[in-house]
Amino acid sequence: MCIMKKLAAAGFFAGFLMMGSMAQATDLKFATLAPQGTTMHKQLQQAADEIKAKTGGRVTMTIFAGGTAGDEKDFVRKMNFGELQGAALTGVGLGLINSEVRVLELPFLLKNTAMADKVYVAMRPYFEKAFNAKGFVLLGWAEVGFVNIFSNKAIKNKADLQGTKMWMWAGDPLAESMYRALGVTPVPLALTDVLTSLQTGMIDGAYAPPLGAIAFQWHTKTKFVTDVNLVNATGALVVSKKEWAKISGADQTMIKGILEAKAKSLVAQTRVENGQSKEALKSAGLQVVTLDAAALGELEAAAQSVQKDLVGKLYPQALLDQVLSLAK
Repeated sequence: MCIMKKLAAAGFFAGFLMMGSMAQATDLKFATLAPQGTTMHKQLQQAADEIKAKTGGRVTMTIFAGGTAGDEKDFVRKMNFGELQGAALTGVGLGLINSEVRVLELPFLLKNTAMADKVYVAMRPYFEKAFNAKGFVLLGWAEVGFVNIFSNKAIKNKADLQGTKMWMWAGDPLAESMYRALGVTPVPLALTDVLTSLQTGMIDGAYAPPLGAIAFQWHTKTKFVTDVNLVNATGALVVSKKEWAKISGADQTMIKGILEAKAKSLVAQTRVENGQSKEALKSAGLQVVTLDAAALGELEAAAQSVQKDLVGKLYPQALLDQVLSLAK
């Protein structure tokens, strides 16, 4: 009888320890709009595998790709309610958390990747604090790339844009300001609705980096690509600070290192693949439109008005001045 009691007590104690260990396990549900099989999805899945292995299963990552968790506004809402713990967001989603980050995506602000690297490195501490104040941890920048115009009619100048049914990511104040400066009435839609809308003729065009247009198959429903670097579209990996706090300090350091490395690798690979995608677009039959100096000047003049228009709405003048001084 005594032996039975001891065995029962030992079993209870072992079960209690097991339950305690299970209670400490954390599953980071991460969302991305990037379709399965894309570079973004692959890098996140590799990070998930590495995190699980190096934490001995204390922390796992479940990836929801291709918009299966909704649009980016849904990602942010779900992170706030604890339904998701993290996400790979573009500037639109990041701006829903902290609007100031959109200063990095002003049209024609960043002319090349060297300038982008300089600005992002310099502004990283500022935005880490800014996102932390909003309840999120910035784990790493994940650049989307320079945005071109994809359309079913040739866009050679500002006048060609007017009267064109151009997509605008619904709820994007920066894109709205740019279209207003160009005199274009956009069609606001979720990103996940763009392909269908191109198919049905609801819209005539959209904007995206070459790699993004191919990943979402928009290039199959458009005839022209205007080769102009409108915006260097930003992106970042973020996680809810509340959920992050549940992870031990040692595991936090390790996970942040893994995700930071993947983010850097992603930026480098994305830049290469955006270049390759330009050639792929030509092979797919899209006609490349190049802007002359006058047409480019028109667009850059409109961009200047956007910078001023968004002061006090998305970011303060002081922050704009700081970024402009860096982007020289």
